[in-house]
Amino acid sequence: MKPRSENLMDAASRLPPFPAVLAGMRVLDASRVLAGPYCGQLLGDLGADVLKIERPGVGDETRSWGPPYHPTGPTAYYLSCNRGKRGVALDLNHPSGRQLFAQLVQQSDVVLENFRPESAEKLGLTPAHLLKLNPRLIVCSISGFGRTGPLRNAPGYDFAIQAMSGLMAITGPVEGPPCKVGVALTDVLTGVYAATAILACLIARGKSGHGYTIDLSLLDCAIASQVNVVQAYLTRLQEGCTPLEAVPARQGNAHLQIVPYQLFPTADSWIVVAVGNDGQWQAFARVAVPELADDPRYRKNPDRVRHRTELVPQIETAMRQRTTAEWCKLLEPIGVPHAPVWNYADLFSHPQIEARGMRITVCDPEGRPIDLVGSPFHLSYTGEPTAPPLASVPPRLGQHTDEVLRQLCGVDETSLEKLRREGIIG
Repeated sequence: MKPRSENLMDAASRLPPFPAVLAGMRVLDASRVLAGPYCGQLLGDLGADVLKIERPGVGDETRSWGPPYHPTGPTAYYLSCNRGKRGVALDLNHPSGRQLFAQLVQQSDVVLENFRPESAEKLGLTPAHLLKLNPRLIVCSISGFGRTGPLRNAPGYDFAIQAMSGLMAITGPVEGPPCKVGVALTDVLTGVYAATAILACLIARGKSGHGYTIDLSLLDCAIASQVNVVQAYLTRLQEGCTPLEAVPARQGNAHLQIVPYQLFPTADSWIVVAVGNDGQWQAFARVAVPELADDPRYRKNPDRVRHRTELVPQIETAMRQRTTAEWCKLLEPIGVPHAPVWNYADLFSHPQIEARGMRITVCDPEGRPIDLVGSPFHLSYTGEPTAPPLASVPPRLGQHTDEVLRQLCGVDETSLEKLRREGIIG
C-alpha cells in the first residue's frame, strides 16, 4: 500500500489513539448507498482495509445526491459513510471484471453486498458462489426485506422501511400525520447490526475455520430497534387486547411508559426533562411543581402514566415560567436528567465535541482540507502500543484501482491500460 500523506498523518495524530484491532482484515465493500457503506466505514474505523467497489464512470449513487457538495467535489452524503476506504472502479457486468473481483474475494475476509437476488444469480455473485471461491469468507448480504418471504425481491429504501416497520406510526405529533425520523435511521441501524454480525462471525471463524453468510433485512432491523414500544404491542395482545387496541398511541415528544419524560416549552425555547425514577420525580417536583410533590396520584411512575393528561399540563405551565438556561441551572445540582435542544451549530461549537474528536479534518491527495464527522470508537489497550487507524478522506471514484489490482491481483501496467480502454476498470 502506498504511504499516506503527511497531511493525513497530522490529521490522525489529533485523534485519540487506539489499536487497529482489525488490522490485517480485508473487506470488499460492494454495497451502495448507506447501510452497507456505513458498515464498511465502521470496520475501517477499527483498522480493516476496506476496498470500495464501484461501477466505472458512475460509482455509488450517493456521489450525485447533492447539494450540498464539498468545495473539493464530493457530496456530503458520500462523505458521510465512506471514510477510510480505498476506491476500486470495477465493472462486474463484464467477465473480466468478475474475474478480477473473484481474485479479490480469494484474498479477503469479508464481502459486503446489497445486490438484488436476481442480479447476484445472473452475475454468479451469490453468497454460495462467493463461499466456493473462499470457504473462509464472511458474506454479509443486506436488502430491504431479506432473502426469504414474499417480499424478498422487493426493493427496500429507508423511507419505505420506516413507513412499513411501524416506526412512522409512532413518530410525530400526537394529532398530526405520521413522521419519519430526520435521518435514514433504518439504514444506519442495519449498518451497525451488520458490523456486529460480521465481528461475531470473524470470532467464530477463528474457532471453526469456515466462513459464514449473513442475511440482514432493513425491515427486520427496524422492527428489532423499536424495542420497548413494539414489545408493548405484543405484550398487550397477550393481555387480551385486540390487535387494534394493542397498537401504542403516538406520543409525540413524550414517552409511552415514563412520565414526565418529554419536551417542554420554557420562557424562551425548549427543554427535555427525562425523569427516570421516582426519586428523580421527587427532586424535580420540589423545584418545578412543589404543590404536586406529595400528591399520591403522582408518587409512582405507573400512577403518573395513568394520570398523564392531568399532570403534564400542570408541569407545562410551570416550565414556561423560567428560561431554558434557568431550568438547567436548577436541575443540574439536584440530578434531574435534562437537556436543551441543540441544532448542529450549537452542537459543534461545544467543547465536548472537540474533546471527543467528533469533528475531524483530513486532507485530500492535493492537500485540501475536508471536515468529517469523527468515529465514535474510543478503545484502550494494554501492552505495546500499535498505530491507530488513519482517518482518511473518502476515495475518489477508482482512486486506488491500479494500486489494488497491482498489489492483490498482480496486474501489470500494460494489462491495466487495456482494462481501462475497455471500460472494465476506472
